Amino acid sequence: QVQLVESGGGLVQAGGSLRLSCAASGLTFSSHAMAWFRQAPGKEREFVAAISWNGGGTYYEDSVKGRFTISRDNAKNTVYLQMNSLKPEDTGVYYCAATKRNYNYRKGRYDYWGQGTQVTVSS
Repeated sequence: QVQLVESGGGLVQAGGSLRLSCAASGLTFSSHAMAWFRQAPGKEREFVAAISWNGGGTYYEDSVKGRFTISRDNAKNTVYLQMNSLKPEDTGVYYCAATKRNYNYRKGRYDYWGQGTQVTVSS
């Protein structure tokens, strides 16, 4: 059974930083591209960042470029999202997702999802 478990969320002031982690089990992690999505209250889940199976390729949503960094450690079956210079509009539930396809921004192309971790940025 595939499990993706996010951690690291919390409450932070604007301008602060958080590092999210997503631990994967039940799948061949190094064969899967990974991504982070987020969902604010009353809004659709949106793409944040994606990384290829070997970490050689990354892709970011425009509003997080230069502030967020996605990375992975295949030895630990874990993907990370380092979030700096956080803004109130970054508030939401952050989900990690896995796909055997190439890394991409389309949520419909991801096969497995975690339960999410809440990030709240206060102004």
